[in-house]
Amino acid sequence: MNTQQLILTPWQAKRYEEQYRLVKRSVDARQRDIKVLLTLLTDIHGNPLPKDAPVPLYDEPQFKDVHNAEHQACIVGSGPAGLFAALTMLEHGVKPIIIERGKDVSARKRDIAKVSKNEGLNAESNYCFGEGGAGTFSDGKLFSRSKKRGNMQRVMELFHYFGAPDTVLYEAHAHIGSDCLPAIIRRMRECIISHGGEIHFNTLWSPADLALPTILAIGHSAHDTYRQLYNEGVAMEAKGCAMGVRVEHPQSLINTLMYHLTGQDRQHDEQLVSLLGNASYSLVTQVQGKGVYSFCMCPGGHIVPASSDKESCVVNGMSANRRNSPYANSGMVVECHPQGTALDALTWQENIEHTAWTEAQKIVVNPLSAAAPAQRLQDFVYGIRSESLPACSYLPDIVPSRLDKWLPKDVGPLLRQGFLDFERKHKGFLTNDAVVVGVESRSSSPIRLLRDKETYRSLSHPLLYPCGEGAGYAGGITSSALDGQNAATQLCLHVLNS
Repeated sequence: MNTQQLILTPWQAKRYEEQYRLVKRSVDARQRDIKVLLTLLTDIHGNPLPKDAPVPLYDEPQFKDVHNAEHQACIVGSGPAGLFAALTMLEHGVKPIIIERGKDVSARKRDIAKVSKNEGLNAESNYCFGEGGAGTFSDGKLFSRSKKRGNMQRVMELFHYFGAPDTVLYEAHAHIGSDCLPAIIRRMRECIISHGGEIHFNTLWSPADLALPTILAIGHSAHDTYRQLYNEGVAMEAKGCAMGVRVEHPQSLINTLMYHLTGQDRQHDEQLVSLLGNASYSLVTQVQGKGVYSFCMCPGGHIVPASSDKESCVVNGMSANRRNSPYANSGMVVECHPQGTALDALTWQENIEHTAWTEAQKIVVNPLSAAAPAQRLQDFVYGIRSESLPACSYLPDIVPSRLDKWLPKDVGPLLRQGFLDFERKHKGFLTNDAVVVGVESRSSSPIRLLRDKETYRSLSHPLLYPCGEGAGYAGGITSSALDGQNAATQLCLHVLNS
């Protein structure tokens, strides 16, 4: 296939997007004169192919029937690492048996709704645990900065095969959305089962059950399983992670800042946002030698309760495919390096989450409530108590709290300086119309399960293949999915050749 690259205005790009088959699309909004970079698919003469041209852009997967397969393997966890590991096993002819502590995605949605209504948390079925993992109810970003892990485009193609929109094949920063992901996850499950794989929901796994080769894709929140693995002598270590808050602005303000809108021509501004979609941002700075940065930015999104423990408060962000809420939120986190053993790192994280829950309970005094402590952004930076809070997308409720006082000393002050740095880069970002909500603590795992770089096998337990975000080798949906594919490939090569 041949391609043609174009640099266009948003208005010009819209016409090309409506008429022709795209290979890649990205937006450069660094300057006031915003440009859209398009790569079009062309014929051998250089003529762009029409949008409906019957040209397949990738080879469809070839899944094998494994009902009576000679070889089988266990997968613990049905997040992106676990599901893509299972699909990879089907391609190799190895039967996957998935063990998932939570519920299927439909039942899981009902449990999540209860949390948002302050009706209590199901510790086994929530935003972290259940079919699809933590990524199911998120912005659904399909983007990774890592280019050395393997064939990232194949991950995009598989998502598209199971129902993701065409944009995942060509958008530089593609996303699916929390409203579309559940249906895609269900189709993956149906494919696995129809080809002979098994999925067992509401089922706990123990390291003592290690009889089959096992892909360990437990996610970043399975602290009880980590402790079991530690007691079984599975090789692990504490690793660098991140801790911080969610910050939420009016989306209209973020659009103004990131698209350099002047407000002088309202019709022009509205058309530009309509063409480009709600604006996002990616911010990073260095404070006292540590990175302070935005994480999982959700334009047109919502802040959600993401705890997996009843006496902890954890927040995350999600957005629907259209990203059309009036709020823009992002994790704002500080690079951290917990001291001590792997279990010490877990305890460090849990103590901060429990503190956030305790701070909220001082106001709501309801153990079923998922209310979160919050502070206006300027108040947080300048150490002032917020007597009131702005409107916020977080449904369980936010309550005033001095986050600037109780966040750890190696987190709070660095965040405050980070926000001042971001204000210098984007004047107007530091406003009391924005709110910080605590805590954003699950952006990465504080633990790494040690494995061989080539075989992906645990350094201590050769039947165990740790992978994904929970094992400390990924940081999002796509990198987790790819790590699951890579681990499963190595497992299949081992069992098929042994």
